[in-house]
Amino acid sequence: MKRILCPACENYVVFDETLYKPGEPIVLVCNRCTKQFTIRLRKPGVKTAPDGTTSGEIRETDEGYGHITVIENAFEYKQELPLAPGDNIIGRYSKGNEIQVPVLTGDPSMGRNHCVVNVKRDKHGRLVYTLRDFPSLTGTFIGNKCLGKKEQVVLSDGDIVTIGATTFIVNFAKPEKA
Repeated sequence: MKRILCPACENYVVFDETLYKPGEPIVLVCNRCTKQFTIRLRKPGVKTAPDGTTSGEIRETDEGYGHITVIENAFEYKQELPLAPGDNIIGRYSKGNEIQVPVLTGDPSMGRNHCVVNVKRDKHGRLVYTLRDFPSLTGTFIGNKCLGKKEQVVLSDGDIVTIGATTFIVNFAKPEKA
């Protein structure tokens, strides 16, 4: 079973993903607000460019490296986007722009290559997350502090980052239970 957030009321819509083929459109109806919306299941092992039909998808796992949660605002609905090891370039999605973490938004103040979250292991094997501006025209803010040119800061789990008029929360990978 898979859970998807309704883009209108943020109610979870549950459906059996095994009944559908990856890549085919699925029309769902929210049982709370009756909004009808379309999603596509991603093909396993293939990273596809996002389109407006998948903006409400909640991932069951974060692939072991954490994720960012883009907070709903006037431009777009809530999104959860996975992080990978190395540099994760975050910016506004547009066709032909090959970035690792594309945010679906109409926010004109967010650059196509706005900031970078780097995920790497330290000498003790723990994941370390750092943030730097790409550089962008409107800046990258952590809390209320604007990052300077070439400034890089170490992130904490739950840090709030603002790029343009869009805010996201950095969520670290959960340690494996022994």
